[in-house]
Amino acid sequence: MHELAPRIAAYAKRRLPQAADVEAFDVERIHGGASRETYRLRLRYRDGAETIERRLILRRDPPGSLIETDRAIEFAAYRAFHGSAVPVPEALWLEDDPAHLDYPFFVMQELAGFDASPQNILMPPYAAHHEKLAQQKWSILGAIAQADPQKLGLLATMKPVACDQAWRRELDHWTKVIDEDELAPQPIIRAAIRFLKRNPPPPPVRLHVVHGDYRTGNFLYDKEGNVRGILDWELAHLGDPLEDLAWSLNRVWCWARDGRVGGLTSKENAIRIWEAASGLRADPEALRWWELFSSVKGLAIWVSSAREYQTGKNKDPVLALSGWWLTNAQDRAALETLGKLR
Repeated sequence: MHELAPRIAAYAKRRLPQAADVEAFDVERIHGGASRETYRLRLRYRDGAETIERRLILRRDPPGSLIETDRAIEFAAYRAFHGSAVPVPEALWLEDDPAHLDYPFFVMQELAGFDASPQNILMPPYAAHHEKLAQQKWSILGAIAQADPQKLGLLATMKPVACDQAWRRELDHWTKVIDEDELAPQPIIRAAIRFLKRNPPPPPVRLHVVHGDYRTGNFLYDKEGNVRGILDWELAHLGDPLEDLAWSLNRVWCWARDGRVGGLTSKENAIRIWEAASGLRADPEALRWWELFSSVKGLAIWVSSAREYQTGKNKDPVLALSGWWLTNAQDRAALETLGKLR
């Protein structure tokens, strides 16, 4: 990706007018992710007599995306939670003008030296720390639920919704994605959608920040079992905090292929940790609604993935794999939630 390096350096110079000898190097594409191209890089420059080098992450809008999201919301979420009980990298620059790097983008700090792989977390040395990781993972999710979006300044970028309409807005949004992107009929998820519409959940008392994709694979962890960064806020919005909890419990993320949610701990323990940290109660019936919804949302993402790859808009093989492998897994998760899996 050497062709991006001088353009990134030129942009950084614009944002750091006091800097001299600005150089971007070691630009490397990080594959995966649903909505943006991600690159890691190093930025070196002189500030007076001091030479400064920073490890950065560039998140650039792609020509085709598995899901359409607003980069300003993702950037705002990083900004809002930086320095709080929710560990996130520092967000630096948000750029809407495509003239600099062909597409809009934002730049943030890289939290280097940690892992995010949902497969590696099952192996040594991380496997010895699963309960510690689980405690931190769901405690942080509880802290997100506990946060006040108004005090965080997020009402300017995240669209509010009436508490009793939070479920409908999300269900309508993801149903529309399936309507527009499915390449084949989806009878199991259509049955789930009918059930969800007939049986709406009780509304939250207030609106909460919802991360939108809180799962193993979207947080950084170290070899001592510490969660070091919560990533991938591109689906963040205001809504019911049970949406995040349910997504984190989805059977698709049971990477160890056993009863441990997120490959870490029992579902019951994860819920207990979240309740203690958030100060909220996960009503079983309400949580079941959101668990079934998570399968609708998941399948919408996977069929959108398949559509992007099939039409040639994006040839990242991750999209093809998601559309093929995870669609069936999400159907099975929905059937399990409905009590219909045999």
